[in-house]
Amino acid sequence: MTAEHTADDDDSSFGRLGSRPRLRLRRPFWRPLERATADNIVAAPTPLRPIDLTDDAEVSQVLDLAVRVGEVVLAAGTGVGDTSAQVRFIASTYGLDKCDIDVTFDAIRIWADRGPYLPPASDMRVVKYRSLDFTRLAAVDRLTRRIRTQVVPVENAHAALDEIVSARHPYPRWVSTAGWSLLAAAIAVLLGGGVMLAVISFATTAVIDLVNRALHQLGLPLFFQNMIGGVIASTPAIALAAFSDQWRADAALIVAAGITVLLSGLQLVGSVQDAITGAPVTAAARMLEVVMMTGGIVAGIGLALRVSTILGIEVPEIAANAGRDTEFLALKLSAGAVAAVAFAMACYAERRALFAAGLSGAGGTAAYLVVQDIGFGPVVASGAAATLIGMAGGLMARRALTPPLVVAAAGITPLLPGLKVYRGLYALLEDETLLGFGQILGAFGVGCALAAGVILGEWFDRLLSRRGTPRDFDPTYTSDR
Repeated sequence: MTAEHTADDDDSSFGRLGSRPRLRLRRPFWRPLERATADNIVAAPTPLRPIDLTDDAEVSQVLDLAVRVGEVVLAAGTGVGDTSAQVRFIASTYGLDKCDIDVTFDAIRIWADRGPYLPPASDMRVVKYRSLDFTRLAAVDRLTRRIRTQVVPVENAHAALDEIVSARHPYPRWVSTAGWSLLAAAIAVLLGGGVMLAVISFATTAVIDLVNRALHQLGLPLFFQNMIGGVIASTPAIALAAFSDQWRADAALIVAAGITVLLSGLQLVGSVQDAITGAPVTAAARMLEVVMMTGGIVAGIGLALRVSTILGIEVPEIAANAGRDTEFLALKLSAGAVAAVAFAMACYAERRALFAAGLSGAGGTAAYLVVQDIGFGPVVASGAAATLIGMAGGLMARRALTPPLVVAAAGITPLLPGLKVYRGLYALLEDETLLGFGQILGAFGVGCALAAGVILGEWFDRLLSRRGTPRDFDPTYTSDR
């Protein structure tokens, strides 16, 4: 069986699955009819369409569906806890409610207990890729809700998942390149740069994206791609420092913007979430990946700056508080919103998620600047802003029917510590070892504060959601969806 495409189904791009029961749902009039998957996977649900546990083929189909859904969300950066809950949710919906699930950095394993008289069933999926495709993540999230709220045969769910995984991106590749470039331009403005520096940052990031795309097709490891990206990000700054005294003082802002763009694709939130929620093995693997990829960026920038020093060209250090004050607040809030929208667009987020991402970016930027202006340091300010982003992100994601990870990852992007990474690297190259390592450790602290704040904010959001949202279906309420 295949999924039937319908033009009037605005909740899914892959059509109607199975029959549509007429449900009656107790809910306040001001709440959306559908709830985010994060609200639904609190406990194992009662199966709507229980399978025959004695049928090995049907049990295998359900387990394969569960681990494939887990593969998509894990590859997008979701933490181990949420991935396990998603896998368990799928299996429980079809009657396999006694499952042991093991999620690691690159594999998902599930064992299902079928009772005392049947042997346990198991399945495994190796995650061989990392994907920043937020449209695919949102589509799988909607598929999970449809499986829960509708009578969806396993075959139809598999067909829909096949279509999601094999579907093309929602818009052309050049739009994603423009998103990354717009992100760099917005970060340059947020740090205090003018129009010229924003234009140069835009063009530089476009070159980085095109070059790294070509290198990826040739099979070059990501470490060296980030290293080459760091070299390209530093080149315009070196050129400005060499040929223009007027722009020399602000040339390093281009490097800081490039570092932020390169850092934004790393799965920092997922690694810290795994460490906090009790998955140390996966957290260590993800954190090692983040450290290695960041090391590639630092190596590339360090190489370019060392060559410029040998040639007698000095790229000056950026002031510690560059762009981190409430002066020109409206402009900086706009830059934060544009940066978040650009990141979401670069990661192929759906159009319905872009507005939520923009609000998250503007709100997070405002919270960061205000908290720091009060007198707190960048780590506390980052944590406070990220907590707000996590809370508001859950609410906005629920309204936009998109996973909270999309809104949260976009919201913290303007706050990534590209400035601290550059200042630490510059200090190390100037033989100021103590200052350099202090800045690098400060960047690490800001990154951890951002990730931990998002997790805490989402916890608050889910706690309030559990208290205020009804959980049970009422057969007296008719839905026309």
